[in-house]
Amino acid sequence: MMKVWEPFLTDRDQMVFGSAGYNARGGFGNRPAVLIVDVNYAFCGHKNEPILDSITTWRNSCGEDAWDAIPYIQSLLSAAREQHIPVFYTTGKDRREDGFDAGGWNRKNTRAGQEHGASGYRGNQIVQEIAPLESEIVIEKLKPSAFFGTPLTGYLVDLGIDTLLICGTTTSGCVRASVVDAFSYNFKVSIIEECTFDRGQASHAINLFDMNAKYADVVSTAEVVNYLKQTQKGLYDHRIDFSDVTVMV
Repeated sequence: MMKVWEPFLTDRDQMVFGSAGYNARGGFGNRPAVLIVDVNYAFCGHKNEPILDSITTWRNSCGEDAWDAIPYIQSLLSAAREQHIPVFYTTGKDRREDGFDAGGWNRKNTRAGQEHGASGYRGNQIVQEIAPLESEIVIEKLKPSAFFGTPLTGYLVDLGIDTLLICGTTTSGCVRASVVDAFSYNFKVSIIEECTFDRGQASHAINLFDMNAKYADVVSTAEVVNYLKQTQKGLYDHRIDFSDVTVMV
């Protein structure tokens, strides 16, 4: 099957990366965790609608591509929860009223500060369809990477995690920043393709290509679900109370 990035590559690109030895398979380890990056209303919109409609309300929305990914994320969560695999979410941190903590975000978007959204929805709330359980950890962040200025690394080390299964949004932004940092900490990293999305089609495809070449394996939801089913159940039960887990059907 053709990879999503192939239409964007030149013949020269394919020859260079192939001849240089990139795209090797890194593989899975034995102690995985799932990291779902920023699948909140600000990045998904409050309903499934075309992106050009969604961004009139939510300027950061990825529109229909976000909602196409959510059923795959549900499948991923179901497999992880069934095996009692730790699940981490990230989302944005609600900003100060004076906007000081927005930092560089204020400089790169003409609609910065216009976070009105839709009535009854908070932008940084994880979408209800994949809402975290009490046993799952939500990490608030101000910058793209899930690792920057957060306790994530400490949690992963404490649990003895060796493999991160990463998905969410945006492929070219917060997902990529988190993947590169995870790679830099020497975790085995896999990006779950159908569970990952961006507002830009070209940036989504090319960033998947580039991360697959150098930092991670881009894998299907089906492959990850199969891997999780083969993972030893109960690895983390002595540290995390999984009594709230209800496996989705």
